[in-house]
Amino acid sequence: MAEKSLFAMLLRSPWWVSFLVVGLIVLAAGALLPKEYFVVGALAGFPIFVVGCIAAWKQLRAPNPARVAEMLDAVATMPWRTFADTLAAAWTREGYAVERLPGNGAADLSLAQGGRTTLVCARRWKAATHGVEPLRELHTAMQAWESQGGVYVATHGQLSDNARIFARDHGIVVLQGDAVAVLLLKQR
Repeated sequence: MAEKSLFAMLLRSPWWVSFLVVGLIVLAAGALLPKEYFVVGALAGFPIFVVGCIAAWKQLRAPNPARVAEMLDAVATMPWRTFADTLAAAWTREGYAVERLPGNGAADLSLAQGGRTTLVCARRWKAATHGVEPLRELHTAMQAWESQGGVYVATHGQLSDNARIFARDHGIVVLQGDAVAVLLLKQR
């Protein structure tokens, strides 16, 4: 789905915005269309109603912002081993088989699920700036391990534009800030 499409914007908006748009469509159909076409016009809002239901479901299941901020503060104070153990436990709850990789290589964890292997680079989670070099190293490790995907974890700091483009072009998912906190807070 395109990032700037109406449905994508409504999914990112509070759930009630979608229902407000549906209400406006129904009001416009009632005011502008003849009575025999009112139902057809009102049904034009049904896809937006479905998007509103999806947004409401996601937002009701999401952790509250105070807990997310609290988790990010906790992550900022964690030593590497504790952070790696916390990540491994979170992905285990998600149904992955997690393996800690030895050494200080480009990848720290290997996630396996359904015959698919994903490598995770999380060691630079506290860096202030994330450039393209660690992503290149992760991509090289993905090729060496014949991995189908990669995840780069960056709880703090900014990802450079070159790094963002490299990640997009090479199938590396970048988990940043709130997304990391949500992963760690998720309960099965």
